[in-house]
Amino acid sequence: MKPAAFVTGARRGIGRATCVALAEKGFDLVGTDIDEDGAEETRRAVEAAGGRFVFLQADVAEVDGHGALLEAAWGAFGGLECLANVAGVQVAKRQDMLETTPDSWDRLLDTNTRAVFFLSQAMSKRMIAEAAPKRGHRSLVFISSVNALMASINRAEYCVSKAGVSMVAKLFALRLAEHGINTYDIQPGVIRTDMTRGVWDSYGALLEQGLAPVRRWGEAEDIGRAVATLAAGAMPYSTGHAFPIDGGMLMPRF
Repeated sequence: MKPAAFVTGARRGIGRATCVALAEKGFDLVGTDIDEDGAEETRRAVEAAGGRFVFLQADVAEVDGHGALLEAAWGAFGGLECLANVAGVQVAKRQDMLETTPDSWDRLLDTNTRAVFFLSQAMSKRMIAEAAPKRGHRSLVFISSVNALMASINRAEYCVSKAGVSMVAKLFALRLAEHGINTYDIQPGVIRTDMTRGVWDSYGALLEQGLAPVRRWGEAEDIGRAVATLAAGAMPYSTGHAFPIDGGMLMPRF
């Protein structure tokens, strides 16, 4: 029986690319997102890659709804071998950190960090239960950012939220290792998605000037392939560690 994965933020961008890459590795997919726009395109892409796809509309920031959401996701294919925490939000306005508002802080931390922790917690409880299926390598995958390490003072709350995700990955690695469940922290660099559309021109110029050694935009597919490679069990003796997919941006240079 095929393994199954649950991907948040699945209707577009990195989420869709992750679903497709996992389907190519032999997974069936359950995807969730805050609305349905784009979900049908994800479904077609997953089916073309050989997987089945079930979409569940939900806002992962609503932690009280995680139980019902995970119940539906778990039941879609009789269990789950992977949770890919892709859903996230960016700041509504890039501005001096001295102007950061509590509302913006709460929005970023609620979606990017709090939701990720508690959904992973609920998933972990199911995965370690005696009756849980084990149809292949089991993992939790977290999408943080190079901003977990690199400070951007015009997006303070985003940096803090993603630094939190990296720590969440380490904590679950320690807790789940004895159960044979690995965790992985993917740290994307500058990725061309709808989330970064507002800075395509400015960052495109910076990339051409050498912002990263690989002088091009990262694509959603670059991240999706990384997630799928790890989730499929290519690196079973690694857990809790970060994998920068950033064109070399985090590499120290002078």
